[in-house]
Amino acid sequence: MKKLMVARISFLSLILISLFSNTDSAEAIEPARAELAAFEAQNVKFLEVTSGLNQPLLITNASDGTGRLFIVQRAGQILIYKNGALLSTPFLNIQSIVNSSESEQGLLGLAFHPNYETNGRFYTLHTDQNKSIVLSVFTRSSTNPDQADPNSRVTLLTIPKLYTNHNGGTLAFGPDGYLYWSTGDGGSGGDPDNNAQNLSSLLGKILRLDVSAASSYSIPVSNPFYTNPNPSVRKEIWAYGLRNPWRFSFDRLTGDMYIGDVGQSKQEEIDFQSANSNGGENYGWRVMEGSLCYNPSTGCSQSAKVLPIAEYNHILGCSITGGHVYRGSQYPQMNGYYFYGDFCSGLIYVLHNDLQMGGDPY
Repeated sequence: MKKLMVARISFLSLILISLFSNTDSAEAIEPARAELAAFEAQNVKFLEVTSGLNQPLLITNASDGTGRLFIVQRAGQILIYKNGALLSTPFLNIQSIVNSSESEQGLLGLAFHPNYETNGRFYTLHTDQNKSIVLSVFTRSSTNPDQADPNSRVTLLTIPKLYTNHNGGTLAFGPDGYLYWSTGDGGSGGDPDNNAQNLSSLLGKILRLDVSAASSYSIPVSNPFYTNPNPSVRKEIWAYGLRNPWRFSFDRLTGDMYIGDVGQSKQEEIDFQSANSNGGENYGWRVMEGSLCYNPSTGCSQSAKVLPIAEYNHILGCSITGGHVYRGSQYPQMNGYYFYGDFCSGLIYVLHNDLQMGGDPY
């Protein structure tokens, strides 16, 4: 049975607001209400664990068994939270090469190599003084595991841009071991250069790279456009038609991908890609904004475009931040729920997608 359940939780009141389903069956909706009772106000609380941060925009770990949390600050620092405290010395400080002068610029992404424990490699995304988005690889210090080696940096790929906004900004290793990278459409408003639909541009895309080499990348032969005979088509592209996919993640149990794509003026959306996908999805922008026509404003073609599994209008928020599917053991009632938020409204949403097992999720 196909059903999609969404709840909204306020940062302040933590009240369960709404529940939706794409089935007309009341019998299917009632169990969903029972499941989502776990997210009512008396059952959901927030706990502050540290303070004194400056514009943190990502928390991740190195999967190295140390239990450390790495906190990315927009201006260009990566901090470590270890043994219940924030370390005074940053793990990495590259503020001198990061341009964070505009609100969507800065040190945006961080991912640790799946073999980080042995090879010490990690990857960053930042915007530079030329508005470009830069993918770099670093290695940790050989003498102090709580320090990176700032002199180890190698630039892997630079994507030029004309505008300061819409930089995307997620790096994540997929279940296949490849590095995935979300890029925005390049900025301004309405994608004036139509980058997201242009397969000759790396903007407005999810890219998929093989970074098994220490100081370079290659293109996986299984990428969807690898055998395209047109030399202008960028073979790094895994999926396209995205406006500003600020955050995406993989469900660590199923391998499915969830993409939070920031909308233009009406709709915020969550896009979905099954773990068995061969890539090549077109998520619609700038032809479509969510499930709505954008360019043209009416009568647009939905042919060969993948519609979002969830969306909300700008009454509820104006800038989606994609999150994660919970797969922990401490709160079993949250297992399988996708948590995400909205930057403008300060709301946290929770979604359960019963369509995760593949096929057409719409």
